[in-house]
Amino acid sequence: MLNVVKVLLLLCAASVALPGLAAEVSKEQIKGLDEQVQDIKSDVLAISTELNLLEEKLLFPSNTQVSLFISLAADDDFQLDAAEIEVDGKLVAHHIYSFKEQEALRDGGLQRIYTGNVRNGEHLIKVGFKGKSALGNKFTEVADYTFSKGVGPGFVEIKLIESAIGSNGIEFSDR
Repeated sequence: MLNVVKVLLLLCAASVALPGLAAEVSKEQIKGLDEQVQDIKSDVLAISTELNLLEEKLLFPSNTQVSLFISLAADDDFQLDAAEIEVDGKLVAHHIYSFKEQEALRDGGLQRIYTGNVRNGEHLIKVGFKGKSALGNKFTEVADYTFSKGVGPGFVEIKLIESAIGSNGIEFSDR
């Protein structure tokens, strides 16, 4: 489909560019051609969006899909440097945080760090965080969580809480 659109765009451009084919082109004709090109561009963007949604549905069907999200507890003032996540002993995500990402999480944002497929049943998530506390002390926090994947997509929120670092500073919630 995209190749057809490209060919149409090239033919339109060639008809304007070649003087032998278009000796006298009025402003109205150029304006009409510009409108057609813009219509084609918007159609291509719409098709691209639909294809991306279909690809996601094919790669991650809702009956096997699980998504993991990271958040920070409100009012915590520490620097999150990195996160690493394993599902059933397999490393599925490793992320190093930029300043902007840290700010977004501090402002209440959620980061979808992983979306993948798992079978229904029990699964073990192992999470590790590295960073610096508000006092500048480096910390490493690791926790395990077993969740039960049922029918439909699964969602697990992983929340890091500075006030509890060193004593189970990671909370999990799933649905």
